[in-house]
Amino acid sequence: MVKMYTVSLNEAERLLLRQTVSRGKASARTITRARILLKADEGEDGPGVTDDVIATTLDVGVRTVERLRQRAATESVEAALHDRVSSSRKACALDGAQEARLTALACSQPPSGKGRWSLRLLAAEFGKRDDGAVVSHELVRRTLKKTSSSRT
Repeated sequence: MVKMYTVSLNEAERLLLRQTVSRGKASARTITRARILLKADEGEDGPGVTDDVIATTLDVGVRTVERLRQRAATESVEAALHDRVSSSRKACALDGAQEARLTALACSQPPSGKGRWSLRLLAAEFGKRDDGAVVSHELVRRTLKKTSSSRT
């Protein structure tokens, strides 16, 4: 089978991967990825082991090896070592000013007809007041917990 993406490591990348494996301070997933890339190296000094052999040796799937090789070739070796950060995860945090407004809202009087603020009510009201910001009740809970705020 012809490989679409090949990994050719330079000395600096090889050193980074070897240190990642030998130190043992990284997560098991990162160490396994480093081992895969070291074995898949088709550079001058690399072993250039096939995907099937790598998968069998390191007890991972062949598709895992293929995806990791593709990511290393298209992005970078450093990017291939670590998980991508989800765009939804990046957008779920509030900045300091928004946290302050949310805390102030939680400390204010609840709407008429309500005895106190619920997390869902706070999320809905905050969205109305803060330029339509979409926040979940879970984000409200985490934010208020972080600021040690009480809704009572």
